[in-house]
Amino acid sequence: MKTLMVFDFDDTVVDDNSDTWVIRCLPTNTLPDSVKNSYTKGHWTEFMGRVMNYIGDQKVSPERIRSVMETIPFTAGMTDLLTFISDHKSTIDCIVISDSNALFIDWILQASGLQTAVDRVFTNPAKFNELGYMEVRCHHSHDCERCPVNLCKRRVLQLYLSEQRAGGVAYQRVLYAGDGGNDLCPTSCLGDRDVVMPRKGFALEKLLAKLGDGAPLSAKVVAWSSGTDILEELKASMQS
Repeated sequence: MKTLMVFDFDDTVVDDNSDTWVIRCLPTNTLPDSVKNSYTKGHWTEFMGRVMNYIGDQKVSPERIRSVMETIPFTAGMTDLLTFISDHKSTIDCIVISDSNALFIDWILQASGLQTAVDRVFTNPAKFNELGYMEVRCHHSHDCERCPVNLCKRRVLQLYLSEQRAGGVAYQRVLYAGDGGNDLCPTSCLGDRDVVMPRKGFALEKLLAKLGDGAPLSAKVVAWSSGTDILEELKASMQS
């Protein structure tokens, strides 16, 4: 049976937030207060639409945006981890569930040559319109009160696992690596053979610690600081 490796993207696969990294494509490397102050909690994707609209207004080309995004650094040890996954595709499936967008993730993975490690990316659709402005849309609609309006990662993971089972693919173990508050919801659908891997010092680790005993979490918790830590746990999981 296969192992499923699930990644968040920002501050997990890459060592920064791709949605804020893009601001480096602006001549001033900053946004005006009118855009900065337009964010409301739970509506990040709509906010990013306004960010990309402002970037378009500044006549920043799609090529310039892509070249900046390709410079975002990977988290330490992550390229080795993704290379290992690429070399073991017969036994490891790998998906990304992210609040970023499809263009950013695709550009970054392609520039690194690591796109073959990832089987599916679930994120917000993005495209350039006829004026050269990037448009970002919500991944889906949902009724989960714990998640931002554009994406419930638990729903995505549950649907993916259901589709895989229907296609005859069952996983002996799921490993979920993430860092943020929106990575907490999907941990509730992991089983007792699965592993949730929060990044040390980030929100997910703190939220899991607050759950305490008796909380609805069946999976083992293994915190990580680098891709090397995740790789060690992945190898151990494949052997057990």
